[in-house]
Amino acid sequence: METFFVSISTVAAAEMGDRTQLLALVLVARYGQPWPILAGVFLATLASNGAAGGVGASFGSFLTPTLLDAVVGISMIGMGLWTLVPDRLDDETKIDRVDAFKATLVAFFLAEIGDKTQIAAVALAAAYPNLPAVIAGTTCGLMLAVVPVIFLGQAFADRLPMRAIHIGAALGFTLLGVVFILRACGF
Repeated sequence: METFFVSISTVAAAEMGDRTQLLALVLVARYGQPWPILAGVFLATLASNGAAGGVGASFGSFLTPTLLDAVVGISMIGMGLWTLVPDRLDDETKIDRVDAFKATLVAFFLAEIGDKTQIAAVALAAAYPNLPAVIAGTTCGLMLAVVPVIFLGQAFADRLPMRAIHIGAALGFTLLGVVFILRACGF
């Protein structure tokens, strides 16, 4: 259960104000069909996190527990710093007029490549032996951040204190990073 809760909270915090929320907003504004967009987001995220988790689990098996804790700790601190830099969609972002599900599935899968969620999935899968809990937690964390945007749209996004959310997420990542580094040092 710890693996699931660490995964869900890490990703939910990281995704606040991320480009995936902005992409969801663009898709909802463009297609106005929340349910197919929700299905596309879920399947794309599940596929992306599954692949990333597999990479992380393979990578983690080659490291000693101490080195693994140090690598995960450093990556979490790096994620914390990265969280302070909010994402923005380029004005040039265009999505062809295909049905909302297909557009969302492709756009979200591509948007997640190298994104914070995918990097978190790699790090968490390397740190925790329960790969299904990591994949489920990271997928649910992204869904927690994106579902309100899909259903509430711009009114929701405009009311969030995004700077405070980014700072809180950065502090959370940094705290997790310090815990892993302390664990690597034997504390």
